[in-house]
Amino acid sequence: MVMVRSSTLLFWILGLVIARDVAADEPAQTSAPPQSLDDAWWTGPLLAASPATLPQGHVLIEPYLYDAVIDGQYDNTGARRETARQNDYGSLTYVLYGLTDTTTIGLIPRFGVNTPSQGSSASSIGIGDMTAQAAYGLSRFLDQGWLPAMSIVIGETLPTGKYDRLGNNPSNGIGAGSYTTTLSLYAQYYFWMPNGRILRTRINLSQAWSKQIGIEDVSVYGTHQGFRGYASPGNSFTIDSAWEYSVTRNWVAALDIVYTDSGSTRIAGEYPPPPNSGVMPGIDVMTGSSNSISLAPAIEYNWTSAVGIIVGAKFVVAGHNTGAAIIPIVAINLVF
Repeated sequence: MVMVRSSTLLFWILGLVIARDVAADEPAQTSAPPQSLDDAWWTGPLLAASPATLPQGHVLIEPYLYDAVIDGQYDNTGARRETARQNDYGSLTYVLYGLTDTTTIGLIPRFGVNTPSQGSSASSIGIGDMTAQAAYGLSRFLDQGWLPAMSIVIGETLPTGKYDRLGNNPSNGIGAGSYTTTLSLYAQYYFWMPNGRILRTRINLSQAWSKQIGIEDVSVYGTHQGFRGYASPGNSFTIDSAWEYSVTRNWVAALDIVYTDSGSTRIAGEYPPPPNSGVMPGIDVMTGSSNSISLAPAIEYNWTSAVGIIVGAKFVVAGHNTGAAIIPIVAINLVF
C-alpha cells in the first residue's frame, strides 16, 4: 500500500512536469496572451483543500451546506443493491486563522439532521463531530516555476456528535464517537492552456487513524438496547485530485476525482441474558473493508478575489461495500 501511494504521488508530479513542458511549447500557436494569476479568481473545488496558508492575521470562513442522498450499497461483487433511502442534511464550516505566514490553524464544526424514508427522523438538528487542524506551508508556487505549492496538515476529529444511547430514535446519531487523527499532504499547481487561460490543479493525500470506542445501547454502529461493548473503526486513506478551469475572471469550472479506501470496523460486546438463561449473548463482527470512486463537478462564481460561491454535487460512481450517494453541495468562501 505504501508503494501504491508513493507511486501515485510520483506519477502526479511527473504529470505536472510533462504538462508544464507541453504548455511551454504552445504559446507560439495562440494569439491570446497568458492569463495573469491576478486576473484569475477562485473559490476552490468542492472537496480538495488548498495547500496555501493564510497570511498572518487573516481569517477564512467557508460554510458548506449539503444533502447526502443515500439509496443503496455495493456488495462484494461490485453490484449495487437497494436499501432504504435516506437524506442526511448537514453543514460544516472551515474557520481558519493565519497564525504566521506559514502556519494556519482552525476548527471545522459540523451540524446535521437525518431523515430516513423508513423509521423516525432525527428529533432536531444535532451537533456533529468537530475537527481541529493545523497546516504548515512547505513551499509556494512561483510563476511558471516547476515546484508546486505544498503543505502538511494534521487534524484531530473530536467525538462531539451523539453516537450511542440513542433510545428509540437511531436517526439522532450523527457522530462517529471516535478520536480520529488525520495526516495530509496538500499540493497545488497552475497550468497555462493553449488559449492562455489557467488550469489550476490540486491533489490531497490523507491517511486517518481512529481509536477504539465504548458503545452502550442503540448506536450508529447498528447495536440495540442493552448492548455493552466497543467498536474499532477501520483506518482510511483518501486521494483527491481536483481541477479548476478559469473560464473568465469570475466564472470557474471545477471537478474533483476522489478515491477512498477504508478498513473494516470491528464491533464486539454482549447483550443482557434472556430471562431464566444466565448466558450473555455476545457478538463479534467485522463490517468489511470498503472503497469508492467519486466525482464532484461544480461551478464557481467569484465576486472578488476574496469572496466566491461554488455549487455542485458529489456522486459515488463505483465502489465496494459502500453507500451509493448523491450529495448536492453549496459553499461560500470568505477571506478577511
